[in-house]
Amino acid sequence: MTADTAQSLARLAAERVDHRFKGLPPDADGLTVAELAGQRRNLFSGGFATPVLALSAERLEHNLKLMETYAARHGLAFAPHGKTSMAPQLFQRQIEHGAWGITLAVPHQVRVARAFGTRRVFLANELVDAAALRWIAAELDADPDFELVCYVDSVRGVELMDAALRDATRPVDVVVELAAGEGARTGVRTEAECAAVADAVAATRTLRLVGVAGYEGEVPKADTERVTAWLRRLVALAAGFDKAGRFSGLDEIVVSAGGSAWFDAVAEVFAEIPELSRPVLKLLRSGAYVSHDDGHYRKLTPFNRVPEEGALEPAFRLWTQVVSRPCAEQAFVNAGKRDAAYDLDLPFAQVIRRDGAERPATGVRVTALSDQHAWLATTPEADLEVGDWVGLGLSHPCTSFDKWQLIPVAEADGTVVDYVRTFF
Repeated sequence: MTADTAQSLARLAAERVDHRFKGLPPDADGLTVAELAGQRRNLFSGGFATPVLALSAERLEHNLKLMETYAARHGLAFAPHGKTSMAPQLFQRQIEHGAWGITLAVPHQVRVARAFGTRRVFLANELVDAAALRWIAAELDADPDFELVCYVDSVRGVELMDAALRDATRPVDVVVELAAGEGARTGVRTEAECAAVADAVAATRTLRLVGVAGYEGEVPKADTERVTAWLRRLVALAAGFDKAGRFSGLDEIVVSAGGSAWFDAVAEVFAEIPELSRPVLKLLRSGAYVSHDDGHYRKLTPFNRVPEEGALEPAFRLWTQVVSRPCAEQAFVNAGKRDAAYDLDLPFAQVIRRDGAERPATGVRVTALSDQHAWLATTPEADLEVGDWVGLGLSHPCTSFDKWQLIPVAEADGTVVDYVRTFF
């Protein structure tokens, strides 16, 4: 950790707790985050107010170690997608666990990462905003250690970047984004168009072509066969560019892919990359692993296909409280769309706490969310009362982190040992 990063993270610890941070103990107002963490309060008896989202300290560390080991085992560099958490403390922990750098999606996110000392950024998006480009150019000029790579997918985009960067000293490194097929999101559709974009980059002094990239999660009707075929197209594109001399003057060639659903296919195909004129940085970008989840990624994670490699563990739990039990078949808890991810799956009722004892949430199911309530369907075996705490599992980390600015990190016994600050 650099001195600048340490100082920036220390400022987070010095931030005062107040009304901005939901779920935290009201009597903690005025304490610094470090002071509150030092008290090691218990999540269930230390004054925290429901709803409150918590991260498991043990599962968070397990996930960080598992992906570090996985990337190393497969000879992959790792730039986890920071848009998942937008938490500089987690960025730093990911880097300490071997990450090459952090992937981001938009200029604001890059500004957050830079404010906390991130040295390497992979911007997995096209960038044509002139103001943002000028800011990035200034960052590159001011800090020789700062590295940034971003997508290009059109000649017009290259022209806009070139115009915005005319006064820059250092060129911006770019990779040609290969689309995942017709009907996919961004990216160049054909190899001939990829070559035209690469030629446009070569004609500038403000940009430098350093590789190729894409996102296999956008492959239409994605399955192993289709994803593998697209990844081989990406590798062939890199090899073709190299044969044509498009990567002259580089120390290494970047080939990047890998969301959180198909990184096993990425590892397999990237292992087949032929010897090129320069070493290849095989850059994986999976981000949801850091917290994992109890829904979308629990079903899709590649570790389901390769269980011998290990297993991620869902680290989130949203603690809520039963506020209404109008009939035997229904109950309401005090967390809704403002608190829980719901874009891919509704939350999952997992456990019930009463008088310090915890048991499975048998017979309890979330059926809908209002702004501030979750609707629960209950069977007679649910044994649910007003005042009970209900722990909910969540689906899709990317829309869970963004609803909470300061997230307690709790050990298995409920002791809160840290707080994660997010910036969305």
